[in-house]
Amino acid sequence: MNLVTGATGLLGSHIVEQLRLRGRAVRCLVRRGADTRWLKQQGVELVEGDLTDIASLERACDGVQCVYHAAARVGDWGPWSEFQTITIDGSKNLFDAAETCGVPRFIHISSISVYGHRNERGLTIDETQPLGVKVHKWSYYTRAKVAVERELWRRAEEGCKVKFTVIRPSWLYGPRDRATIARISKLIRTKKAKLLGSGDNILSVVYAGNVAEACILAADNPAAVGEAYNCCNDGDITQREYFNLLADALDAPRVKKVVPFKVASNAGFVLEVIGHMFKLKKPPLITRYAVWLMGRDTYFTADKARRELGWESTVKYTDGVPRTIDWFEGRQISPPVAPREPALAS
Repeated sequence: MNLVTGATGLLGSHIVEQLRLRGRAVRCLVRRGADTRWLKQQGVELVEGDLTDIASLERACDGVQCVYHAAARVGDWGPWSEFQTITIDGSKNLFDAAETCGVPRFIHISSISVYGHRNERGLTIDETQPLGVKVHKWSYYTRAKVAVERELWRRAEEGCKVKFTVIRPSWLYGPRDRATIARISKLIRTKKAKLLGSGDNILSVVYAGNVAEACILAADNPAAVGEAYNCCNDGDITQREYFNLLADALDAPRVKKVVPFKVASNAGFVLEVIGHMFKLKKPPLITRYAVWLMGRDTYFTADKARRELGWESTVKYTDGVPRTIDWFEGRQISPPVAPREPALAS
């Protein structure tokens, strides 16, 4: 039995999909009232609860061989209390439940943003780099992710019996992306989208299904215990090339307008100040995190995952972007191909 948290989200749903393609039994922790229609089609077991409900976490972890923890408070806006309660405290609750129930294996989904918001041309960031460098003041998502990782490594050093591996994805895309694809598509279609900087920076963006495969490879590999892996790209693609693929898939004009990175970042800071000053619930039009996500020059490498896990991106950008837009437009998409490895009994 494999437990997936955050299964109604983008990456969590792809982990479920990839596990089921391998014939593995899956249990999902879902909140009351969550839309579980797609999950029910996958033939999974559902346990109602959430990260703040310790009893539900212990029910979910009972008899589980591996936990894939993809749930978190996502987004670059919102009160710190929610990130503290859901991401930090909730993850600690799940760690406790896994240890109480004797779960032998745990895959924790982190983020490459845990390295901090560095933007240095020529800098390549691998897993040896320190965490939490130059984090923006109100980047609560990043701060929470850093706190959870430090807690996890602390437990590992103190001899926690649960065997952890950390996966650090970058900006994710793919079918069932309800966070960014709608906003980006609207900007492209209304000709309001702009490239940040020259547009020639290498973008750290990765197809969610490919990251899901990396998670399973890590879970199956004893040598991955106690390790962290960047799963942050499917090869080199520039910001301009990525937006061109999106525009082509949308049958919309390509993005040609540009705005200097520093101008966009400063504008994001001003809007953040105004938003926090007036305690606005709606996020600003742009934030420094969003600007950094798309326009940074720093390069993140996934060489360790490819070398040690044998990870390869099954879905390339030229296939993944049109597939994502087809899903967003409500068009029929072909199901993912089952892996070549022998399927395990469910």
